[in-house]
Amino acid sequence: MRFIDEYRSQAEAQKFVQAIFQSVTRPWTIMEICGGQTHTLIKSGIDQMLPPEVTLIHGPGCPVCVTPLELIDKAIAIARRPEVIFTSFGDMLRVPGSEADLLSVKAQGGDVRIVYSSLDAVKLAQKHPDRQVVFFAVGFETTAPGNAMAVWQAQQLDLANFSILCSHVLVPPAIEAILGSPDNRVQGFLAAGHVCTVMGYQEYEPIAERYRVPIVVTGFEPLDLLQGIYMTINALETGRWEVENQYTRSVSREGNLSAQHLAAQVFQVCDRQWRGIGLIPGSGYGLRPEFAAFDAERRFDVGSLTAQESSLCIAGQILQGLKKPHQCSAFGTRCTPERPLGAPMVSAEGACAAYYRYGRKE
Repeated sequence: MRFIDEYRSQAEAQKFVQAIFQSVTRPWTIMEICGGQTHTLIKSGIDQMLPPEVTLIHGPGCPVCVTPLELIDKAIAIARRPEVIFTSFGDMLRVPGSEADLLSVKAQGGDVRIVYSSLDAVKLAQKHPDRQVVFFAVGFETTAPGNAMAVWQAQQLDLANFSILCSHVLVPPAIEAILGSPDNRVQGFLAAGHVCTVMGYQEYEPIAERYRVPIVVTGFEPLDLLQGIYMTINALETGRWEVENQYTRSVSREGNLSAQHLAAQVFQVCDRQWRGIGLIPGSGYGLRPEFAAFDAERRFDVGSLTAQESSLCIAGQILQGLKKPHQCSAFGTRCTPERPLGAPMVSAEGACAAYYRYGRKE
């Protein structure tokens, strides 16, 4: 427990809070990128401990939340096919599509299974050569190497019954899209430590320089986040825009080169739709041509499906930091974890789910 408790010490937290109070001289707005960080901030009450000059807003840091509605509908269409075993991480099963979700497909007899690794899906394809096994490959750069390994291994095994429905998204282009928006409020970023563990943080350095914003790579425990906020405030107050690394126990500047190489072997950068935000150029991974045989969209001919977002859901504004969850008219009434209108309410890392669970209603 020591390695958990030492990052949750109340006495140490108060020291950082005091240091932040002493450092702040004017209003600042900081965005955390990761939904896991959002939940820690709200659960531990950090958002309520900070001085009023410091505003925390929540970014598009939940890959479940930003998976576009039309891709959920494509997943549902594939999962309904009798010859398909559709596999996914559990957090995708309750994300609402236009008319249903994957859990309801399972309840209606579809063979939808939760797996803990994309390699589990490869094993299923080996075990069931008479069935088509599809894995829902959702995530930021963090999960891309593992999913690349699954595709590479399927190719080595010559598995004609394995494919992935790919929805990988990349963090740096999303940061640039937020900073380039005319409505942008963000003056500093807390970058996601798990993404940087894989990718390093060299890609963030030209962004910090171009937009003159400090970016601090941060972990996920309360003390990680408080130290990251303090470092960001200190940079803002002293007029510095650079990338700093709070999460030194896991992150290096260059990242995990082996993991990056594996992802680059299987995936190539492509344009990607983000739910509630729209198309961000160069913000996703798609399969390289030599692995196109493992593309579930092509295999099941669902590329032409389109969908329309709910007019009641303001997920796009929340994911861009323009509004907070409780500012949505449907929050906690027409939209709850039991009956969600949008992915940020159903995802385990969604900002709306965090506000609902921990009572941030105003």
